[in-house]
Amino acid sequence: MTVPADKPAADPTAAGQQQVDLDLMGMTCASCANRIERKLNKLDGVEATVNFATEQAHVLFDDAVSPADLIETVRAAGYDAAEVAPEVPEAGPDADGEPAPTRAETELAALRQRLIVSALLTVPVIALSMVPAWQFTNWQWLCLTLASPVVVWGALPFHRAAWINLRHGATTMDTLISVGTIAAYGWSIYALFWGAAGTPGMTHGFDLIASRGDGSSHIYLEAAAGVTTFLLAGRYFEKRSKLKAGDALRALARVGAKEVTLLEDGIERRVPIDRLAVGQEFVVRPGERVATDGVIVAGDSAVDQSMITGESVPVQVGVDDQVVGGTVNADGRLVVRATAVGSDTALAQITKLVADAQAGKADVQRLADRVSAYFVPIVIAIAVGVLGFWLGVGGGAALAFTAAVSVLVIACPCALGLATPTALMVGTGRGAQLGILLKGPEVLESTRRVDTIALDKTGTVTTGVMAVTQVLPADGYDADDVLARAAAVESGSEHPIGVAVRAHAGERGLALPAVTDFRNLSGAGVTARIDGATVAVRGPRDVASPLGDELGGQLARAQQDGATAVIVTVDDAVAGLIVVADQIKPSSAAAIAQLKQMGLTPILLTGDNEGAARHVAAQVGIDEVIADVTPNGKIDAIAGLQKQGRVVAMVGDGVNDAAALAGADLGLAMGTGTDVAIEASDLTLVSGDLWAVCDAIKLSRKTLSTIKGNLFWAFAYNVAAIPLAAAALLNPMLAGAAMAFSSVFVVANSLRLRAFRPFPR
Repeated sequence: MTVPADKPAADPTAAGQQQVDLDLMGMTCASCANRIERKLNKLDGVEATVNFATEQAHVLFDDAVSPADLIETVRAAGYDAAEVAPEVPEAGPDADGEPAPTRAETELAALRQRLIVSALLTVPVIALSMVPAWQFTNWQWLCLTLASPVVVWGALPFHRAAWINLRHGATTMDTLISVGTIAAYGWSIYALFWGAAGTPGMTHGFDLIASRGDGSSHIYLEAAAGVTTFLLAGRYFEKRSKLKAGDALRALARVGAKEVTLLEDGIERRVPIDRLAVGQEFVVRPGERVATDGVIVAGDSAVDQSMITGESVPVQVGVDDQVVGGTVNADGRLVVRATAVGSDTALAQITKLVADAQAGKADVQRLADRVSAYFVPIVIAIAVGVLGFWLGVGGGAALAFTAAVSVLVIACPCALGLATPTALMVGTGRGAQLGILLKGPEVLESTRRVDTIALDKTGTVTTGVMAVTQVLPADGYDADDVLARAAAVESGSEHPIGVAVRAHAGERGLALPAVTDFRNLSGAGVTARIDGATVAVRGPRDVASPLGDELGGQLARAQQDGATAVIVTVDDAVAGLIVVADQIKPSSAAAIAQLKQMGLTPILLTGDNEGAARHVAAQVGIDEVIADVTPNGKIDAIAGLQKQGRVVAMVGDGVNDAAALAGADLGLAMGTGTDVAIEASDLTLVSGDLWAVCDAIKLSRKTLSTIKGNLFWAFAYNVAAIPLAAAALLNPMLAGAAMAFSSVFVVANSLRLRAFRPFPR
């Protein structure tokens, strides 16, 4: 299998730049991510993308800047950063034999503890505040006792983040939460100590909407504690869901073997995987993972490649076949020579490719980022305006205060920041599991617009491997005898036709006669002596003997269908005709029918002759054919289709397809193809099956629709909720619950992509 790599144009080292990924600590919302991104991009020679969902920054920088400068810039903005440590599969377990928890898992556990304690204290506060019948004498003072730890300790992450941002002259969603909860708590303290709310026997009911009054007899402890607890719950489920969203990528990164069985001078010994070097041989026993990429030097077995290709059926392999690190040896013992280790392996490069795709931003996300950057200051201004309005129209302090706090609490833009990155994380991770590798989020936009798909013939629609389709003996000869003689003569040839003839004889179980005096006639076929006779396998132009009407007609039909025919002669007399052709992949016709159902127009684009191209196109259901084109002609053909107003995807696997892949609106490279084709593409299909093209387009479109659905609900939520809160139609506690739900809803909607299923074969 060929390993995907980034396009040369996108290679940071090619532009004299370096790249680094930073783990970011202290981010709590999309506004934080935007702020860090702006600070980094102000540095000369720096291009940074901050992903709130992964809590990482992907940074390109030149020699004038160092990673230490980047980290210092993040810290100056009020956050913390560290270079991303690579996943190390061989990292030792903790004392209990389990892998040590990651930073994110530790933070999640601490957040869970804070949520549980806050919830236990908040429930009685809400219950007492909502049910007048339970409000015993001095109940309000018990509520103050229970709510105070929640507002002070439970909401401490919000207060701390708000204070840090305030010191740097910035506002985030934490500012809204902190101001809102402190305002509700502070007003309650005022009402209890200086107003009428602290009077023994005081009671008040719970209203879904604000009520008029001077406010001195109202306490908002249930709002302060409830908002804090609801937001902690939302943040907890959001963080847990984000961890699940990255499960696929983490599974890829950790799937490598921890140890390897080295084979040196016939002696086997177990060593850590980092001791393995290129060129060394290692043993893979049944049930073990292949330690690294390599070539089999002894043994044969079936290898489960599902984690790389998405195909569930194990592949039979033997000597000289390549195997990929991380795949599972099903039954036989293999001896493998390592060809790549560490970051050069297919698994490492696939993991990097997926991570890079997740680090990017689609155009729809950049719009959301621009909105959220200005959102918090606008909300604070709206809250102040709402407070002034209700006081000005005589609504009373209680109503004005409730409306202003509700605006602050409900308007947090978390859902906007999570809409794109969470869907992208899950979609690209699921794609990696299925052998579909996206180069970046902009690919999603392309798949939506594509209406035409140009397919290379050889290696894409067909297998690219020659196979014998017919053996036609002349009068007086037997088909098996003709095939056995031809295969025996071809045993000394490495020509694709010779390989096909030998393979077909092997499939039929024929015993090959001994040959002597083998000669390669340099473009004119091969000859050898068998049982005293000269047997030759040549092309039709190199044979002077007449074929006869029947064989001549068969030869003409084969050539018309684009097949290749060779003639077998014995002492210059024609013994038979062998027809060899590139075989159509079994899945091609059904996959192309599915592409049509998806609204795409397939076109066969090939350098082969018109007859061969149309023969293949007819078999797989393609109506439009562009044949006899050079590599430059393929570029012109793509450009011509684009001039017609079509949005063109190109699928190919060869060097001659690279330019067309780069020039198309969407380039899809078969992973079984050449490196240059893969580098020129936007999307790599590891399996090399045309069904993967259907799956890739389906997954990309599904991911994009999920992103747009997330953004719609995030925008719609804020557009609808802020006016309701400003109109004093929402209690602050309910506003907090609604805000928390919006973020959880967006992440949960993205997680549905984990259930994506490819088309049934």
